[in-house]
Amino acid sequence: MGRPALIAIACGGIVAVIAALSFGRDAPAVVPAPLPAVAAAVAPRPAAAASAVSFGASAVQVRRAQLDLWQQRLVRAEDTLSKYKTSTRYPHEARPLAEHPDQQRPFDPVAEEMPLRTPGGQPAKGVHVRSTQDRVFASGAESVRVTVRAVDDDDRPLPLLVTRAVAFDLPDARRPAGRPQVPVNFTEAADGSLAAVLQPSTQGFPDFAGTIRIQAYLNQAGQLGNVNFDVVYNPLVPAEWAGVREALQAGSLDFFLKAKVAQPGRYVVSARVDDAAGKPFALLSFNDEVAVGEQEFRLRLFGKLVRDGKPAFPLTLRDVQGFLLVPDRFPDRAMLPRQPGTVHTSQAYALDSFSDAEWSSEERSRYLAELSKDVDEAKRQVDALNR
Repeated sequence: MGRPALIAIACGGIVAVIAALSFGRDAPAVVPAPLPAVAAAVAPRPAAAASAVSFGASAVQVRRAQLDLWQQRLVRAEDTLSKYKTSTRYPHEARPLAEHPDQQRPFDPVAEEMPLRTPGGQPAKGVHVRSTQDRVFASGAESVRVTVRAVDDDDRPLPLLVTRAVAFDLPDARRPAGRPQVPVNFTEAADGSLAAVLQPSTQGFPDFAGTIRIQAYLNQAGQLGNVNFDVVYNPLVPAEWAGVREALQAGSLDFFLKAKVAQPGRYVVSARVDDAAGKPFALLSFNDEVAVGEQEFRLRLFGKLVRDGKPAFPLTLRDVQGFLLVPDRFPDRAMLPRQPGTVHTSQAYALDSFSDAEWSSEERSRYLAELSKDVDEAKRQVDALNR
């Protein structure tokens, strides 16, 4: 090794020694540890701990939301079950008449009011046409009575003329048209209206089944207008009534409407029951297949309906109407003769003669079972989420 190399090694060693001495003199002997609280504040939170806290809060929120949802479902399920049970405690064929206000007076005339006008024309100012029609469906020898009158804006009667009135069959694509129009005569009635009566069986429609239109042409002090009345007519009279009998059996009161049935098929019959004070009480109905011959249509006043309603006896059976359903044809029914007003008055019975049992059927039992399952499931979920 030469002299220059030895000098370089010596110089490097001297520099290293000086650097070591300098570092040892300037640097602190001990580095102090931070305080625990400061360290906790400064040190970053472990990722696993943060996730655990966030997940726990989310789980609580989800559980609360599920609990709220199932509590709402429980309320709805209990309400549905209660309403269904209450609404079906009586059979379909025996209902409180208050549930069917449109059926309380089935034989009241159909009333309409409209402005005086011609088809497509402008209405006459201050002139109102009021019309009535005592029935829409007619069969056999039944007749239809129609009325028309005019009043002003203050309900005062106005003079009115029927200049022309005719009855004709409405066009029907299923049968050829061409029946001649039949004149209809309007005369002044006792109440001041203009009235007419059409009996299809004797006024040009004895073998016709379909819609008959009565069209009246009106003149009120030079102002013209039209009014139409449509009647659905069937010449067939499928059965005739033959009296009523009653029987208290199985805790209910049965009214048997006797009939001589000429045409077999499905018959639909309804009647109203009022109590001794004339208060509307029940709507009874019959809907079943009936054979030819002397038959009875049973209208059952359900026992629990009597027990709950507590009507005053004797009861009145009134306003009986019925028809034979004619499927796949028009008209789709053939009317039985109307029985307006009181048809039968019952005997007097003690209230405890009637059963307090609710109506039961396979359908009702099945629905109650399914609705009860919904309630039980909602309760189970609520209990589980409350633990």
